[in-house]
Amino acid sequence: MLAVFAKEAAKPPEELRLPAMASNNDPMMTPEEIVDKFKSLWPDSTVYNLPHGNFMALSHQHETPTHPRSIVVLDDIFCIFVGALANIAELRHHYGLQRQATESMIVVEAYKALRDRAPYPPDQVVKDLDGKFAFTIFDARTNNLFVARDRDGGVNLEWGLASDGSLVCSDDLQIIREGCGKACSHFPQGCIFISGSGLTNFDHPLHKVRGIAHEDDSGNIIGVYFQVDLYTKIPSIPRRGSASNWADTAMIKGE
Repeated sequence: MLAVFAKEAAKPPEELRLPAMASNNDPMMTPEEIVDKFKSLWPDSTVYNLPHGNFMALSHQHETPTHPRSIVVLDDIFCIFVGALANIAELRHHYGLQRQATESMIVVEAYKALRDRAPYPPDQVVKDLDGKFAFTIFDARTNNLFVARDRDGGVNLEWGLASDGSLVCSDDLQIIREGCGKACSHFPQGCIFISGSGLTNFDHPLHKVRGIAHEDDSGNIIGVYFQVDLYTKIPSIPRRGSASNWADTAMIKGE
């Protein structure tokens, strides 16, 4: 799977750029070049050209029974889901969906509930998903992005920056390394990324998730990883009423 979002929509964390800034000769591709590279590696892939120069692509090649890939488009919401949910029957009942509803349909319904009614903060909704998964949601109406990965990291998910600062997410490590150079990292397990709100851990929603630079013996930055800072608390995660759009308010407030 591949998802590429313009920096204006995604607002990616600046820490992703640190390794590339420390390297003078680190090639990075444009979003269009990254999509073309993905199509060359996965000829069966389907590419979705989204508004505002964003892309999503999916290939079923080398798909495994334990980590199936699916994409769904509902009400201008695009979702790619990789993995499987163990409590899918319970979630179908909770959201009033038919037995044929797939994992990607369920997380779209969960997103819509957050966006339109906001009965729970995002960390609680994702915490209710039991399984090995990674998913990317793009709301074309609001130009908002929602990315999540399960707490055990059961499904691989990488993210990085294209040459123009666009955010790139993929379960294909080769695509990330060739497209983003050193400006990339593992997407942290047990975390949610919301454009305009930032990165949060759904088991520790009141603590910041920080990007930590990894240096070699000479002090050169060779990578970055993200981890929960248990010593820094966020004051609160606001709950929104039905007349509000959760996506317009940052869930993480720095001090």
